[in-house]
Amino acid sequence: MSIDAIQGGPARDPGPRALRPAVMGTRHVVAAGHPLAAQAAMQILEAGGNAVDAGCAAGIALGVVHSDMVSFAGVAPIMIHLARTREVITIDGVGPWPRTATRDYFHERWGGEIPEGVARTVIPAAPDAWLTALERFGTMSFGEVAAAAIRFAREGFPLSEFSARIIGAHEADYRRWPGSAAIYLAGGRPPAPGERFVQADLGRTLQYLADEERAAAARGRAAGLQAAREAFYRGDVARAIAHYHAEHGGPLTLEDLAGYRVSLEPPCRTAFRDLEVASCGFFCQGPVLLQTLNLLEPIDLAALGPGSPRYLHLLVEALKLVYADREAYYGDPRVVPVPSQGLLSKPYADLRRSLLDPEKACPEMPSPGDPAGGRAVREGWSGPVGASTTGPSRYLDTSYVAVVDAEGNAFSATPSDFSSDTPVIPGTGLAVSSRGSQGWLDPGHPSVVAPGKRPRLTPNPAMAFRDGRLLMAFGTPGGDVQCQAMLQTFLNLAVFGMPPQEAVEAPRVATVSFPDSFWPHRYFPGHLNAEARLGARALAEFERLGHRVAVWPEWEWRAGAVCLVMVDPAGVRHGAADPRRASYAVGW
Repeated sequence: MSIDAIQGGPARDPGPRALRPAVMGTRHVVAAGHPLAAQAAMQILEAGGNAVDAGCAAGIALGVVHSDMVSFAGVAPIMIHLARTREVITIDGVGPWPRTATRDYFHERWGGEIPEGVARTVIPAAPDAWLTALERFGTMSFGEVAAAAIRFAREGFPLSEFSARIIGAHEADYRRWPGSAAIYLAGGRPPAPGERFVQADLGRTLQYLADEERAAAARGRAAGLQAAREAFYRGDVARAIAHYHAEHGGPLTLEDLAGYRVSLEPPCRTAFRDLEVASCGFFCQGPVLLQTLNLLEPIDLAALGPGSPRYLHLLVEALKLVYADREAYYGDPRVVPVPSQGLLSKPYADLRRSLLDPEKACPEMPSPGDPAGGRAVREGWSGPVGASTTGPSRYLDTSYVAVVDAEGNAFSATPSDFSSDTPVIPGTGLAVSSRGSQGWLDPGHPSVVAPGKRPRLTPNPAMAFRDGRLLMAFGTPGGDVQCQAMLQTFLNLAVFGMPPQEAVEAPRVATVSFPDSFWPHRYFPGHLNAEARLGARALAEFERLGHRVAVWPEWEWRAGAVCLVMVDPAGVRHGAADPRRASYAVGW
């Protein structure tokens, strides 16, 4: 079912245009970054849980079955749609820098670097994000939703080919820390695809939280969830994390952990024709998607043709303009004066749209605009500071889960954090959030390191609506590619009327003509990555338009792995999962 069909327009002829069959359900559908996570969510739904219960189950499970790219002690930005009230809530799911983390700390102790290891640790937010979502909007206990994850950790599960490949590629990184090597290189080598992968310490940590919850359950469900939170942020887990940091020169203290709570915030929104798209706020890169849609909205994209070089060139040039704004303005709004209303305004998009050149690629990241001053270009901009052009980014970490339940509630979350750039804390099984890798040391940058400040986050779940009713929950892993993959998938649906699975599988491009979000923020002016399936003529046309093209394989995992759940007017849920990684959709 395409958006054209949902809106009453002509649907495309059915046919085997996608590798995977359509997944549909009349009650509930899940799309997640791992089949076992999708299964964990479905078990909760079938047991009577709602979308929030199921989404938390999948997200916690991803921290086990996809722990190469997701940590239970990592980040987990969440969006929740409540069908009855049509309310949309976001949970930031990213912790701030500890109190001792300053620019001086990194300059004096680490020579002006944000090195791998404990130095880049921020307060782990994901546990509180899951617990807060359950407490405020769920119906089940932590123990119930974490049961599958505990089982996967304790008993093990067959490691996916994708995760085995990632772990093998980072073997030297895992060897740096005994606690990491004991898990990811058990037996002295990386695990093979299909090999049973056990994380006993992580299983014990999750069970400890569930046991503390159960001990307090006589005082009510909320008291139980609070006990689980206390166990992580004030109890044995917190003490183990703080002790390790104290021994190894890390910045995180027991006081940092004990005082932390996630933030609930309204989403950012924009209209794209007769649809509305919502993202998390400017503490993450989510508004990049919204700004780009504003730029493209009045253009007759359909006339350019799906996947055509002219169409993709226009998308890329629009993205460059928005990534320039991201570089100049996006940061923690609690600390940085982000001109959010101006950046998301249609008049500002009109100004910036005038800079698009349909015949020529911008050879570098363009200047940002000036939303406060009402100008298309900000005066005095000197370009990226301290950017490097050497080597690709090593950090494309994250996973994703979307759930829509029988009542129409929706859950969209992008849990994340790599396990190979920071040590696993011995005895816990936890790689504590290394999201400080997305900080800057340039004092003029909006995401410069500061105590109590959230680093600008790449993970960004999204939702789309029509006439106030949920149309779709969607998202992807992929670092700086996330908004680009989400944009292309959304337009495949909204403009070209592709069925969901076909929209997810269509070949993609990705610009890297801006500073990478991960330290050391490498920058590749004018470079464009393109999947080979686009064809030799298209790739040659990109070159003619001035792009410096790097050809990806036909199915490239770095191009993102979009998952989505869409709802049609008859109430049927349609799930789609990207075959570029080990994602999967299930429904009933």
